[in-house]
Amino acid sequence: MSCNSCGTGGGTPGGCKNHGTCGTSGCNKLTVFDWLANMELPEGQEEFPYVEVRFKNSRKEFFHNGEKLSLKIGDVVATEAETGHDIGIVTLTGELVRVQMKRKRVKQDDAAVLRIYRIASQTDVDKWKEAREREDAMKVKAREIAIRLKLKMKISDIEFQGDGSKATFYYTADQRVDFRELIREYAATFRTRIEMRQIGLRQEAARLGGIGSCGRELCCSTWLTDFRSVTTSAARYQNLSLNPQKLAGQCGKLKCCLNYELDSYLDALNSFPKQNQKLYTEKGVALCQKVDIFKGLMWYCYDGEWMNWHTLTTDQVHEIVAKNKAKEKVAGIEEYARELIIEEKVSFENVVGQDSLTRFDNQPGGSKTKRKKRRNNRKKKPAGNAPAPKSNTASPNASKGTAKPRKNKRRKPSENKPNNNKPSGDKPSGNKPNTDKK
Repeated sequence: MSCNSCGTGGGTPGGCKNHGTCGTSGCNKLTVFDWLANMELPEGQEEFPYVEVRFKNSRKEFFHNGEKLSLKIGDVVATEAETGHDIGIVTLTGELVRVQMKRKRVKQDDAAVLRIYRIASQTDVDKWKEAREREDAMKVKAREIAIRLKLKMKISDIEFQGDGSKATFYYTADQRVDFRELIREYAATFRTRIEMRQIGLRQEAARLGGIGSCGRELCCSTWLTDFRSVTTSAARYQNLSLNPQKLAGQCGKLKCCLNYELDSYLDALNSFPKQNQKLYTEKGVALCQKVDIFKGLMWYCYDGEWMNWHTLTTDQVHEIVAKNKAKEKVAGIEEYARELIIEEKVSFENVVGQDSLTRFDNQPGGSKTKRKKRRNNRKKKPAGNAPAPKSNTASPNASKGTAKPRKNKRRKPSENKPNNNKPSGDKPSGNKPNTDKK
């Protein structure tokens, strides 16, 4: 969803280049669609006195609108802070804020909920933008100081308060870090109040954002708000390769999308027999080698014949297992595999309107084909009594009635040299007669 200032004539977002600070707040991270915006409240009912305000990146908080200001999505407001005030953008108003507060377990009468001072003035916005411009340079300098002090931590992001009186340093670390000396150097270098806040690797990826292996923006930075634990068992249930490089996301942890289809796989696996279940037949013991969960197919092979696989359905496997429990052996799994005939039809359709892949190949009658025909015609020699081709210059054989093919014979060295001793009227030593007379 793009904001109004991002749209172009054709409805394609062109990009307002405000980096999430545009007026309508349509391109912000973790934006909630207000589907009650066009509905009016019944008579006598007051608007819900809490609003949701977003700050840098994905940080959102709820504030009490005690002054009953007429606020709408996209308004820049000055909010209460521990010391001074902060500047944020309103992202949600009305009854949906009540739902969000209940979902995040925030009580309405809690004293920790701060209030909104006023709609931000131009002076407040100028100070806020000036503070935001200092963050990138400070981040580079802060990382250099941490490396010089040999601290095992990473400064991932810096966020200034709206009035520029305090800077919050977000960092990640595997172990506990003693950063008391670090804070002293930061305070002396940057001349501002410093607050250190440790975050996890998933929260770091959500704040910074990025592009995943699927080619889209990270889910944690666009719409995902609750981070559930992801284990390798989710990959095992989906028959995925346990390769940590493929299963890990930008944060270095297992991808959150491994949990998206896990419930569907678990439901499909309820009707599957155990994969370590052995099938006892008269020909030997059959072991499971591969399964297709959604098609309900299993591939078995005999112990010792690992190259010959036989396809069975889950119902057929359950039938063989039931007979084995009754101490009965089937003749072989080949009888069940013959009943299952799978015909795979591969069809390619032009579903996106693409042209033929051979559209640039040489078509019959093209320029190359015409050149080949001309070349072949030149190589062909006239046969029989075919007339000789016409030419503007007279040839020595013009007096003869028939045109003989010209033989390419090499002349002797004596024939190529002119004979100066003979008179001009005599015939030359060559094969062609000289009909010219002086």
